[in-house]
Amino acid sequence: LTLERRCAGLDADAMARRAVEPSTMSRLGVVRHLAEVERDTFRVMMSGQDGPRLFCSDTNRDGDFDGAVPDPQVVAEAWDAWRSEVDFATRFVADAPSLDITRSDPLNQHGSGGGSMSLREVLVGMIEEYARHMGHVDLLRERIDGRLGQ
Repeated sequence: LTLERRCAGLDADAMARRAVEPSTMSRLGVVRHLAEVERDTFRVMMSGQDGPRLFCSDTNRDGDFDGAVPDPQVVAEAWDAWRSEVDFATRFVADAPSLDITRSDPLNQHGSGGGSMSLREVLVGMIEEYARHMGHVDLLRERIDGRLGQ
């Protein structure tokens, strides 16, 4: 909800506007990045589904930010992907028998140290991820129109 509120009313140009050179950070990049994080965390790691990455690849690990261009279709696709992954995560958590269920994170992509993680640990990690990026989104929004986070 905070992400949507901090981006409300912005057109594709504003969504894709970069922070400062040479950074590729933009609100649109954050939406795309969080869609990737949600997907990789809940759909792939926690539920064990196999699926392609949304915006990144082995040859372009920063595709979420690099591909954040000022095109209304790109913006719409990013929001659709993010909402779809958030909906999946919400259902997964609601259907989980316990926050103590664990899944393996052998590549240490989620901060497990290469071991397993409980759903509880995953949720704490997602809170940290969103908190960090909401700070970025707040600063980027303030730069556009002076609106401050709440």
